Amino acid sequence: MTPSKQPRRLTRSSLFASTLTLLLATVATSVGLFVPEFYRDAEVLLPQLYGQDLLTLGIAVPALAGALYYAHQGSLRGYVVWLGVTGYLLYTYASYALLTAFNELYLVYVALFGLTLFTLIGGIARIDPTDLKEALDGHPVRGYVAFQALVAGLVALMWLAEVGPASLAGTRPPSIAETTLPVPVIQSLDLGVVVPSFALSAAFLWKQRAWGYVFTGILLVKGTTLGLAVLAMIVFMLQSGQLVPLPQIVLFSLLSLTGLGLTTRFIRAIPRSSSRTQPHARTETQPD
Repeated sequence: MTPSKQPRRLTRSSLFASTLTLLLATVATSVGLFVPEFYRDAEVLLPQLYGQDLLTLGIAVPALAGALYYAHQGSLRGYVVWLGVTGYLLYTYASYALLTAFNELYLVYVALFGLTLFTLIGGIARIDPTDLKEALDGHPVRGYVAFQALVAGLVALMWLAEVGPASLAGTRPPSIAETTLPVPVIQSLDLGVVVPSFALSAAFLWKQRAWGYVFTGILLVKGTTLGLAVLAMIVFMLQSGQLVPLPQIVLFSLLSLTGLGLTTRFIRAIPRSSSRTQPHARTETQPD
């Protein structure tokens, strides 16, 4: 396996944006979890919000903090995880800014949406995809390709089976039937962004294009974190007395555990350190 080159250190703006993201996400999730009756959403949506907040506070925030530290030290492993967790938070707070009933933290959700969006774009723009491809030289990729294609297909089928008949019949999809939401926001994000992202990433990786390795790393971390969040939502839904079909529980559990295993395998395959670094690498935080 060819040792990887270290990515450049994070820019001051990326470091600041991620640090602010950590602070705001901690505040948002803590208020959501511990302030009684803070959310004004329909009862059917509350368990999902609590589950998302719990996973974000307990897993995503610490993971982002650790990844941010190692990415700042020049770790390629840390950089990939940093991008992936930032992607998870982007998805999370895009949905909060667009889906959650208006409350006192609305501007915080919008700030987190904007911070994570531009941090992710900037972070992807700064990575050299050939570094990651070279770091994973000889590492088998078929499992990652199959998993991403499977996720894209299953998510597309799951949501199209719901919104397709409703669109043809001119009725509201079952997932928002008991809410005041004008459209199914999560389905919009998944069908418009998540499904194409997983499908393109699988195709690029299958052809062994360098960007396929980058997108796979990001989507594995993001998808696994989101899958664990869905399991947390299911726990809260069951505790509140909502009916969750057993096949859905089994499916999401298998996908989440498989994703966790593949993510761990992918990240561990990236060498911890490098014997080659970029020319004239600086030792301090680089300016924009």
